[in-house]
Parts: sequence; structure tokens; C-alpha cells
Amino acid sequence: MFIPIIKALILGVVEGITEFLPISSTGHLILINQWVNFGESFTKMFDVVIQLGAILAVIIFFWAKLWPFGKTDLSTGVQTTTRSEVFNTWKKTIVGVIPAILIGGLLGSFIENKLFSPWVVAGALIVGGIILIYIERKQIESRIRSVADISYMTAFYIGLIQCLSMVPGTSRAAATIIGAMMLGASRSVAVEFSFFLAIPTMIAASGYSLLKHGASISGSEIVLLVVGFVTAFLVALVVIKFIMKFIQSHDFKLFGYYRIVLGVLILIYFWVAR
Repeated sequence: MFIPIIKALILGVVEGITEFLPISSTGHLILINQWVNFGESFTKMFDVVIQLGAILAVIIFFWAKLWPFGKTDLSTGVQTTTRSEVFNTWKKTIVGVIPAILIGGLLGSFIENKLFSPWVVAGALIVGGIILIYIERKQIESRIRSVADISYMTAFYIGLIQCLSMVPGTSRAAATIIGAMMLGASRSVAVEFSFFLAIPTMIAASGYSLLKHGASISGSEIVLLVVGFVTAFLVALVVIKFIMKFIQSHDFKLFGYYRIVLGVLILIYFWVAR
């Protein structure tokens, strides 16, 4: 049992680091699974379910902005938004997740069966990196300075762009951040709304995976899920705090270059290993 727990810890750390950075958590997990995995069926469920740990980190970090009855922002210590603003944020988040629920329901099985491969991941990493660098260099004018300024139609469009992240290696965070910035959101607003949009999106994805694979979970596998969940939660808390501070004085070009380099290395590795 010791070795499987170490694997769960490794995968939890990878998930916690990559879920909210624009570098593709799913892509990294697919690659790590080439060497660290538990068997095909359980691995697919594990990779999705531990994302709930990262999502819980978002809920805790932004609790005051997500819970309409709070008074103080736990992340900053300052007065939170009004109750109506919190409800509006949730309504926009729900609008934004509708495309993913509809398209994911239609194409989820096809994507899981046909696109979960290192080659697809590498290509998506490279293309996404190029787009990320282009958007940052283009410096699109920011007219949306807060989540409250996001219209319902803009939220829907961001959610539509988020669906591109169903292709492994694209990155849900990258798709929503790039989409929001292209639609006029500032970098900080794009990141914050990306966090909020992740909550219902990943809960739905995890619920789907549990319904599909949950009946066959054993006691030892539950232990591994708990280890991965808790690890992803703790690491994600640190990463969220980091990224919120990072964007105050940096852009995302560094992550774009990282994606391109990683994608090229993956292509070389699997070409040589064939």
C-alpha cells in the first residue's frame, strides 16, 4: 500500500500545482500517468476526482466572495461584496458553465476515448502557448475591471471558449483566461472568473466520473482518493495565493513559453520512444 500512496501524493501535488495555472492539469496528469498510475479505469476516475480537492481550495480562498452571508474576505481581510453582488457572481458562473455541460455531455465519451494521448497533449500545449504569448503581446484594452462588470452574454462566451479545454493539454484555466482577456477583461478579472467558473465545471466532471466508475471502488482505492484529494487541496491553496499575487506585476508569457518547451519535449520523447 505504501507505493500506491506515494503515487497518490505525487498526482495530488501535480494536480494542485497545475489546475489553476494556464499549463493544463489534465495534460500533465496524462503525461505523469505514463509512469505513475493505478490501472486504466481507476486512474481516469482518480485524475478527475482529485480535482475536487483543488476546487475546494478555491471555495475556501474566495469564501467571502462566494458565500452571500459572509462579512470579511478571508483572503484579504477586507470587507466583502454585497449579498446581491455575490448572487450575481453565482448567476454569471452558472451561465458560463452551461456550454461545458451541454457540449461535455455530447462529446465527453468521444474525447475520453479518442483524444487522451500524449500526442494530442503536446500539440495542444504548443498551440495554447503560442496563443497565450500572442494575446499578452497584443495587449488588448481592458474594459472589464471587475467580475461585476462581466455581462451575462460575456460570461456565456467565456464558458463557450472554456469548452476548448476538453481537448487534453489545452488547459481549462488557459482557455477561460485567454477567452476573458480577448473579450475585454483585465488579467486579474480573467483569473478570478476562471477560478469561479472552475467550481461548477469540475464538480460536474467529477460527478460524471463517479457515476461512471464509482460502483467498483474498493476500500484501498478510497484511501488513495482521500490522499490525492487532501494533497491537491493543500497544494492548490498555496498556488492560488501565488497566482493572485503573481498577476499583480507579471503577465502570462512565461507560462506560454513553458507550454511550448514542454510540448516540444513531449513530442521528442514519444517520437524516440516509439
